[in-house]
Amino acid sequence: MRFVDEAKIIIRSGSGGQGSVSFRREKYVPRGGPDGGDGGKGGDVVFRAVGNLLTLYDYRHAPIQEAESGRPGSGRLCYGRAGVDKVIEVPVGTQVFEETDDGEVLIADLTRDGQEIVVAEGGRGGKGNAHFKSSTMQVPRFAQPGEPGVEKYIRLELKVFADVGLLGLPNAGKSTFISRISAARPKIAAYPFTTLAPNLGVVIDENDRKLVVADIPGLIEGAHTGLGLGHTFLRHVERSRFLVHILSIEDVNPEDPLAGFHILDDELRLFDPELAEKPQMRVINKIDLVDAERLAEVRAAFDRLGLQVYFMSALNEIGVDEVLAAMWALHLATVKDGGETEDGTVD
Repeated sequence: MRFVDEAKIIIRSGSGGQGSVSFRREKYVPRGGPDGGDGGKGGDVVFRAVGNLLTLYDYRHAPIQEAESGRPGSGRLCYGRAGVDKVIEVPVGTQVFEETDDGEVLIADLTRDGQEIVVAEGGRGGKGNAHFKSSTMQVPRFAQPGEPGVEKYIRLELKVFADVGLLGLPNAGKSTFISRISAARPKIAAYPFTTLAPNLGVVIDENDRKLVVADIPGLIEGAHTGLGLGHTFLRHVERSRFLVHILSIEDVNPEDPLAGFHILDDELRLFDPELAEKPQMRVINKIDLVDAERLAEVRAAFDRLGLQVYFMSALNEIGVDEVLAAMWALHLATVKDGGETEDGTVD
């Protein structure tokens, strides 16, 4: 299924059912009174976050989502059946915007599996004529109509919910790395923009703790302005606890070793200054492509700057375990700083 992280839909809650106009008709009750029942309430439109969904693809092909209307009431004070709610299941991390005359309004940010919100309430059912009997109105021949449902124009935007965001220029080896540390199997090829959508991988340690890693594609210089695929996918980095910035050793200049990293650091800062403040690990990949002398030269360049930089070859699985161990350590540190326990609850 194709990854889609944005969709526009129309939602309609159900209308309430018509109240009933009815009178008792019994053999030995010559003056039967009104017994019209109320109409049923219209169904609500509910958004629910579901952990095993990863895309909004289905809603590109189903742009109208409607709840069921309530049924009308009937005689003998029988109430109409309420309309069935329309539950719209979306991935965790989906934001729900309502389009109004004054612009868009964020009405929900679904960040937890199972989280629900009623976005459009169904109409109230109309009252039957039994409600309107009085000393001055013994035979009410009218009932209330049901309230109409609500129609709203909704835009859904998915921001991938991951602990770690993998950043890198095209062909940095992010997809190969995520395939080594998790069960994710992204497309891997030796040309730019092989990855056209975020890939999610889950790493589980010996204590059954989970680390969700997102490979964010399409980042190049000028990404914040829409060049490449960056403007489309930079928002998926916003929810990550920390970033792992991967740079191919082929893109490292020993005279200015941080230049390659600075390209994307600047893009993050221009897109959202808060992204640039996230904790970040720096990793040099593809060390198998250079000889020992070149590798030593690059290592020395970073040592002179006093920076912690990790070296690996994701293809040959050299140094991958060390990088993963550092990711776990940083993850546990950010969870602790964020006021959460290891089971994900907030202190």
